[in-house]
Amino acid sequence: MLNQTSTDAPFDPAALHVPAELDASLRERQAWISPKFLYDPLGSRLFEAICELPEYYPTRTEAAIFDLHGAEIARTVGSGCTLIDLGAGNCAKAASLFPLLRPRQYVPVDISAEFLIDAVARLQQRFREIEMRPVGMDFSRDGWDLPDFVREERRLFFYPGSSIGNFTPEEAREFLQRVRARCGRDGGLLIGVDLAKDHAVLDAAYDDALGVTAAFNLNVLNHVNRLLGADFDIRQWRHRGFYNAAQGRIEMHLEARSAQTVSWHGASRRFEAGERIHTENSYKYRVDNAVRLLEEAGFAATRVWTDPREWFAVVHARAVAH
Repeated sequence: MLNQTSTDAPFDPAALHVPAELDASLRERQAWISPKFLYDPLGSRLFEAICELPEYYPTRTEAAIFDLHGAEIARTVGSGCTLIDLGAGNCAKAASLFPLLRPRQYVPVDISAEFLIDAVARLQQRFREIEMRPVGMDFSRDGWDLPDFVREERRLFFYPGSSIGNFTPEEAREFLQRVRARCGRDGGLLIGVDLAKDHAVLDAAYDDALGVTAAFNLNVLNHVNRLLGADFDIRQWRHRGFYNAAQGRIEMHLEARSAQTVSWHGASRRFEAGERIHTENSYKYRVDNAVRLLEEAGFAATRVWTDPREWFAVVHARAVAH
């Protein structure tokens, strides 16, 4: 049943200290904005469009892995789980697995609560037999926990799309440890991991010809304006997306087209022409590094599936008993 009470999805950003967090990150010597703020309702829709672009290989490559190995993945994971979908977005990835996994309860979690509620309302019409309980929450922060209505038995956390790459390796380990702590004794994780590949493929995926990724990145300034009372003019900024070989990651930045002063809640900052705000990282892994990261977080990697080109991996890892 879809439950849209305040404990399930809507939340007040101010309660999560969002203004203080943004204020602090914009004041740092290298200004930055957490990538979670890319996903307001418009940002979420723009990301859906990005997933349809020919340059953006992760979504279709991951989907091809599930198409090819779905039955085997289902046998490994088992049916009747409590499927907890982290960063659920439009819920489409998890929904594609419903016929195989037949979850008893589906718990999509996303920071964009309004977008999530709409997505779950549509999904519930297709799968009336599955209990669905959306949760609006910032799970990237330390100290998060799931509501009491989430079943404790056979929890399977689902974290597709290589969102783990948004964390630094150290942050990723700490995040996965927090997930492990919430798995229970019989839980596990099904995660998507983007693999290292040719730089030209990576650069094109994060700076597409149509400019959809640019619009997605620039829209974060609109979101910050609303959350922080800022006066960013997006016309004065440009998108930059590129592969940083030294760090093994894609970086996204917003670059000032001209010198300008931006104000918010009694504060202000001068940005010189060419100065950048760092908005996202996307680390790329080798399979052995990804498996090691999961093991260090308290998981045992049981199975790894890749596409024929080995551009992407889906890993099922079970929680190790303490």
